[in-house]
Amino acid sequence: MSQRNFIMRISKYILLFLGVILCSNYVYSQGHLKIQVQNLSNDKPVSSAKVTISQGELLILGTTNESGLYLVDLKFKDKANLIISHPNYYSFERQFEMKDDTLELVIRLRPEKVQDLREIVIKAPGAVDTVFSSSRLHVEDFAILPNGNMMLLTYSKRLKKGSEVLLYDGQKILNSFAVPGIAEKLVQDYRGNVHVICRNKVFTLLAEGSNLKLAQLEKDYFYRYVAPILDTNAYKMYYSDFNKDYPEFSYWQYDQNDSVYDKIRTIKDELMMELYLAEYKWVDVRTKLWARNLEIETGIDAEIWVGANYFTQSIFYKELYAPFFQVEENLLVFDYYRDKLFIHDKNGLVLGSSEINHHLDKKTSGWKADLMQDRKNESIYTWYEKAGTSFLGKIDTQTGEVTTKYQLNFKYLEKIQVFDNFVYYVYRPFETAQKKYLYKEKLPLEFTNGD
Repeated sequence: MSQRNFIMRISKYILLFLGVILCSNYVYSQGHLKIQVQNLSNDKPVSSAKVTISQGELLILGTTNESGLYLVDLKFKDKANLIISHPNYYSFERQFEMKDDTLELVIRLRPEKVQDLREIVIKAPGAVDTVFSSSRLHVEDFAILPNGNMMLLTYSKRLKKGSEVLLYDGQKILNSFAVPGIAEKLVQDYRGNVHVICRNKVFTLLAEGSNLKLAQLEKDYFYRYVAPILDTNAYKMYYSDFNKDYPEFSYWQYDQNDSVYDKIRTIKDELMMELYLAEYKWVDVRTKLWARNLEIETGIDAEIWVGANYFTQSIFYKELYAPFFQVEENLLVFDYYRDKLFIHDKNGLVLGSSEINHHLDKKTSGWKADLMQDRKNESIYTWYEKAGTSFLGKIDTQTGEVTTKYQLNFKYLEKIQVFDNFVYYVYRPFETAQKKYLYKEKLPLEFTNGD
């Protein structure tokens, strides 16, 4: 082989190698994104605007600096979603694509009328006070933080078309977060932390003063490891193994000192369980064969597989409801399938039980399977609704009886909660153009934990 041919062949390999490198750099090269956020009215920079960039499971969060700038290096070339949000401006959302190594975006936000500070007015019990109102936003859900501030899940037109979470102190919006997903509701865990439940993911929001910190969780992880935990004390953790597709579950305690698990109480609907297991008798042969194969594979009875996949879809199946509360040093379990309130000490030992009947004859009483606890004073309430009119009943934590009922002012209320002797709810007047507002009413003085 001549020297010339050798050099030409080597050159060909070098060019091929360089081509591979260049193509790789093109596919995986790092692009520079520069975002300038300005006020639409005067082109002044908007500082402290929240920047959310999402692409599939990838989520990038940031904040504009004092000059309204946000700089980030991106490693993808496909389309991504951008959301800019700020408490004093309407949120902005668009898609972009890093076609070049550098992309500059100028975003102009339209100012929103800032809610002015309201005078602090002391109102009599029963008087209705508007906690949050907006000409642009509906309140879909809310959570009250231990310090009295609130997280509000809001939307402009439809919840599925875009939602925002507001950090609100009762007088002004401290911060906001545009949810990069289809939000469904807010869930508050045993620590008081708020989680935004979306269709495919969960966002955990932590408030420190007026600042919001965000963490993204997988939905399966949240419901497996976070949601089951009900409460804690100095060295115990209380949780349940509740499954919405099975008519039996148990409350457990975990001792963090010696790593011991103990069962506190098992809840079971006997009639529902009988119907649940009997469903296996009525399904076709193909379904029975499918269930038997799953039993061999998993060790779970075929009757349970059929019940979970077929009986739970019928009108006869109802999820179990037997709430658990910690009041001072005691644990309360409302077992509505045995019509009893069980009182346990902090170690799970039974101290006593009482017959309860406040849940019976739901058609007449309008009882809603929704017990709530005032996190401030640990009082427990239940909710009744008759012909749209709501009543709040205070439960005696020793006897389980409803000692007093309090009628709320408006009809057809949503998302009722109690905090610090106030009842909060979402309401919109019937057949009006008003958005859904958040209201509160002060409970009567006799609605205290010591009555």
